[in-house]
Amino acid sequence: MNRPVKPAAAAAHFELDSVLKRDIFSTIERGIWHDGAGNAFPAVRRRYSDVAWWVKPLARHFARREARALKRAEGCGYTVPLYALEEGFLVRGWVDGVPLQIARPVGDRAFFASARAGLRAVHRRGIVHNDLAKPQNWLRRADGTALLMDFQLAICSRRWDENGRRLRPRSKLFRIAAHEDIRHLLKQKRSFCPEALTSSEKRMLARKSLINRIWMSTGKQVYIFVTRKLLNYHDTEGRGPRAMEQGPRLAAELGKAAGVREAHIADFPTPGGSFGLYAFVEAAPGAALSAEGLRAQLAAALPGQLPPEHIQIVEALPRDAGGAVRDDLLRLVALNQIDQLALLPQSEADRATLEPIIRGRLNLTDRVRRGI
Repeated sequence: MNRPVKPAAAAAHFELDSVLKRDIFSTIERGIWHDGAGNAFPAVRRRYSDVAWWVKPLARHFARREARALKRAEGCGYTVPLYALEEGFLVRGWVDGVPLQIARPVGDRAFFASARAGLRAVHRRGIVHNDLAKPQNWLRRADGTALLMDFQLAICSRRWDENGRRLRPRSKLFRIAAHEDIRHLLKQKRSFCPEALTSSEKRMLARKSLINRIWMSTGKQVYIFVTRKLLNYHDTEGRGPRAMEQGPRLAAELGKAAGVREAHIADFPTPGGSFGLYAFVEAAPGAALSAEGLRAQLAAALPGQLPPEHIQIVEALPRDAGGAVRDDLLRLVALNQIDQLALLPQSEADRATLEPIIRGRLNLTDRVRRGI
């Protein structure tokens, strides 16, 4: 999973490949970690060195919490290793996998059995995650098993030592937090595999703890006010705010253009520190479309609205059995995470449709960084 790749004798450093995500608290980057011993590992860096000064203390606090949890969980088989924690960044291992909102493991009982085992392993080491309601914090690995991600809000109980050995019985507060972790996992199971829910799991879903009820009625309202109103931070399952706010309007306008059958918008983090939009436009047979012409139409219809940075005209968009566009596949193309496409279910028709889209993709920022 994290086997050393090509050795390189050098001082410990992170070699950037591509940007995966960006928000007010940090930038998530994929690349290679070169340790001081000359080994190199696929890795992810959470970098907060360039966030706003008033956010940095909180970002630093989150990084330290994540580092402590990852260090304690190391070796359990359901988390990634911690490689480095320095001022301004944290580096952890990379695993081939896709987040739950993209993987969508519908009917996958084995995945949820693995997720439950992973959560049990983490709890046995005195760690509660506290943020498993977000599908992006669950990863479906290449072998179909689960991995827990993003431990920024995790709590490591003092009743365990740093090696995960229990010193004293679990506190009531720990048991309540662990119960909420399990309940949030069951909410994901209800979304994707409801037929596998047992009677006891259904009862657990319906039974919120007193602390959770208090949080929902008081603390969460404060959290929403601070994050959304004061910090302008929105949890969008890995999407940038521009895709959520402007994407539907741009896609609808592109869809009105002569010769366009359908348009689909995805987004990607840009090297400049913001989010770009990527439009996949399906042309009708025989239509003569151009990106320049579509940009001109957008400028006339939506004055003052920035057009997508990339407009790729394609013969066909990948679709599911119901005819809906496969957003999961197109998001990975927009992010230029082509190696992750194999982790998603695809038919022969999907692969045939994707091949020319991949060949003609327009986001090649990782190649620019590496001088390719």
